[in-house]
Amino acid sequence: MNDALTRYAPQALSILRIIAGLVILQFGMAKILGFPAVPMFQGVKLFSLIGLAGTLELIGGFLLLIGLFTRPVAFILSGEMAAAYFIAHFSKSVIPLLNGGNEAVIYCFVFLYFVFAGPGPWSVDAMHGTPLSKEMT
Repeated sequence: MNDALTRYAPQALSILRIIAGLVILQFGMAKILGFPAVPMFQGVKLFSLIGLAGTLELIGGFLLLIGLFTRPVAFILSGEMAAAYFIAHFSKSVIPLLNGGNEAVIYCFVFLYFVFAGPGPWSVDAMHGTPLSKEMT
């Protein structure tokens, strides 16, 4: 059974990348495009820290979704999530459960995983043989 599951690991990586891209994309859309309407993100100024985060999430989320420039995009988004954790959450408590930083922590490490694992087979990077999509040896 382990071999059967292992055989589908590359496809599971692609699915994880697609879902992570979709979820982070929605944050960027809410902050920059105002859709979906989220009261917390109303009136975000493009040239603010939240505006920068929204821009990274909008563009980076789309690129992750299609699997283009996956490794560098994931590296940038991982850094953004680490910064979000330390800027917005860490001062409240060291423990993510108590400071509301659970999402930032998990996104940080999922994106960091993509830096090392790559985009998976269902990606623009894999279709075009982008140098950064190759397996790291």
